[in-house]
Amino acid sequence: MDRPPINASKTEWRGWARGRQAKLPDVSQAVCQQLRVFLRSQGAAVVLAYRALPGEVDVSALGADFTLLAPRAHFRPTPRLTLHAWESATEPSRFGVLQPPLGTPEIGQAAVDAVLLPGLAFDVAGVRLGYGGGFYDRLLVGWPVLTVGVVAGAMLLPALPREAHDLPVKWLASEAGVHSARRA
Repeated sequence: MDRPPINASKTEWRGWARGRQAKLPDVSQAVCQQLRVFLRSQGAAVVLAYRALPGEVDVSALGADFTLLAPRAHFRPTPRLTLHAWESATEPSRFGVLQPPLGTPEIGQAAVDAVLLPGLAFDVAGVRLGYGGGFYDRLLVGWPVLTVGVVAGAMLLPALPREAHDLPVKWLASEAGVHSARRA
């Protein structure tokens, strides 16, 4: 399946990425090893992670080395993410990922040293092809935290479509290592 042209819709890109991602081997262990080394080098202790969907890199193994937090998606009154203890993520969200139940105590952004972002794909400039909700873009606005896009190397692309609200990550992690995103 050929990659869509850069001017194709994000819907087309998501369809292509899901198809390609489904055929990839699991690289979670190798990516976690790269992240362990990188996050330690950055002095990170508390990391906002994510509960992996099928095909995503599973970062849960990092819980042995760092304090992991899990996000919860809220849709009203405004779509947003809140941060919670990792082990509280016991309820399936509408996306099918485990998240903390409503009413679980929140943890403030000031406690977080790094944010690991999942994605269908990333490009070398740090642009993320997410699932279309904009939750991470809203969370990261004005938050000067270390951001790391986590992806299998086969889903790290030269370019992805980008909209004005898309916030690129600063770092990209794959089984090949953790590298600074290239800025245009």
